[in-house]
Parts: sequence; C-alpha cells; structure tokens
Amino acid sequence: MDVFLFTLFNGILYGMLLFMLSSGLTLIFGMMGVLNFAHASFYMLGAYFAYQISEYVGFYPALIIAPLIIAFLGAYVERYGLRRVHKFGHVAELLFTFGLFYIIEEIVQMVWGKVPVGYHIPPSMDFSLFNLMGTSYPAYQIFVLTVSVFIFAGLFAVLTKTRAGLIIKAALTHPETVSALGHNVPKVFMMVFGLGCGLAGLAGVLAGNTLGTEPAMAFMLGPIVFVVIVVGGLGSLKGALVASLLIGVMQTFAVSMDYSLNSLISLLGFSFDAESLWRIFVDLTISQLAPVLPYLLLVVMLIARPRGLFGTRDV
Repeated sequence: MDVFLFTLFNGILYGMLLFMLSSGLTLIFGMMGVLNFAHASFYMLGAYFAYQISEYVGFYPALIIAPLIIAFLGAYVERYGLRRVHKFGHVAELLFTFGLFYIIEEIVQMVWGKVPVGYHIPPSMDFSLFNLMGTSYPAYQIFVLTVSVFIFAGLFAVLTKTRAGLIIKAALTHPETVSALGHNVPKVFMMVFGLGCGLAGLAGVLAGNTLGTEPAMAFMLGPIVFVVIVVGGLGSLKGALVASLLIGVMQTFAVSMDYSLNSLISLLGFSFDAESLWRIFVDLTISQLAPVLPYLLLVVMLIARPRGLFGTRDV
C-alpha cells in the first residue's frame, strides 16, 4: 500500500506538469484549429528566459516576466506568421510551426549553447515540506502542483463563466456572427494564441529547474502533449486535465513494474526457445515499455473514440 500511494502521488505530480504544458495547446489546437508543432519550443524558451532573468532579479520576478514575454512572442508569431498562412489550410500551418520549432532550437543553441544551463530551484523553496513513507517531498514540487491547480481553475472559470470565454468559443464556430456583433475575431485569435504560448512558457519556468534546461527539452516533451489533447478531446480543458493525470499515473506505475509477458507465460506452464525471435519481445518488461504506453493509448483512442474522452468533435 505504501508503494502504491507513493507511486500515485508521483504520478499526479507528473500529470499536473503535463497539464500545465498541454493546457495552452488545448486552447490553440482545440479552439483555433491550429496545429502548433512549435508549442513545446515556447515551453523551452520559457525555461531559458526564466534562467536568464533569474540571474539578475531572482526567480519570482522571472516567474511573472518570462511567461509574459513568451505570450507576447506567441501573439507576434500569430499576427505576422500564422495569420498569413492560415488561408492555405492546416498543412501550411503545420509546415510553418514545424520550421519554427527548428528555428527556435537553433537560436537557443546559438545563444545558450548545447549543454544544460544552471537553472536551479530557488533557495527559498529548496527544502523538504513533508515526508511520506520515508520519502521527503520538496516544497517546490508542491508549489508547482498548487500553481497547476490554480491554472485549471482559472482557465475553466474564464472559458465557462465569463463573457470573454463565450466570445473565444463562438469565434471558432461562428466567426462571421461574432464579427458582426462588433468583435475583432483576428485579435481574439491572436490573444488566444499568445495566452496558449504564455502558458507553455509558464510550464517551462516551473519545470526547467527540475527536469533540466537544455535544447532537447522541447523534443522530449513535445510529442506527448499532442497525445494529451487528443486523448482528452480537442478543446476540452477538463479532458486535458483527465488525460494528463491518466498518462502521468500510467507512466509512473509502469516504470515501477518489473514484470514481463514471459513471467505470465511461465506461470501458465509455457516457455519460449532461448533463441526464438519471440523471446526478445516477451522478455520486455513493463518498465521498458513505459515510454511507449502513451502512444499506444493514443492509437487505441483514435480507433475506439476519435473525439477523445470529453471532446465534441473527431480529430
């Protein structure tokens, strides 16, 4: 039971980190229909900007300044880049953001180098908050968990309870009507794209000092973000939260399991030849397959329920 609770708590922490990163893409991909392949690049820029700003004014000002800078950059990209290629369809948007991903990665390497930078947890939060089953939990991880919960509550309230949220959702499905009512639809899209990128930057600020700030960080977490929003459902903030927690807990439990298919087969009284090709596959443990599990879940979801857990339209 102790191991179960320990693993569950770690899975929730990892899942909320995924939600912080995927919430911005949920807004962009689900509400604007834009395939932003460079979303994880803004996450990386958030970490690097926070590192640079914290060198001069400390972590807490960087926690505010860095996401605002990323949000401004995102709005600029939408205004002068995506808006020009939007009329050519989703393929053009995908190619644009795909190229932007590599441009940002090269710029980061030219400015900060190819090795990880010294972005660390602030000393004021570098202590153990409590102990659980003999394992100490840093205060910083609980702080990140708290921020993630506030992000979900704030976004959910804005999108469902405010006039701005209604305008954002209506601008996607009925842009002509929203425009006729006097709202600037392109400006709404620009603000949504900037907000989504800013949320990715905030995730980078909070995660860069624990997961490491390096040029490969965007490539490491970028693909799994698309898994989250597809499994959760396009445009569904609740779906992004549930899918993030599901994937976080699933991967965390899988990493801790050292069982293989061969173990089950042996219990049933069967065995494979040591030189058999199948022996290679049945000897794979669940922990070795952990990185693949989210993508297997994605495939199953696309086959069984293309609209995701809480989505209202198919992918």
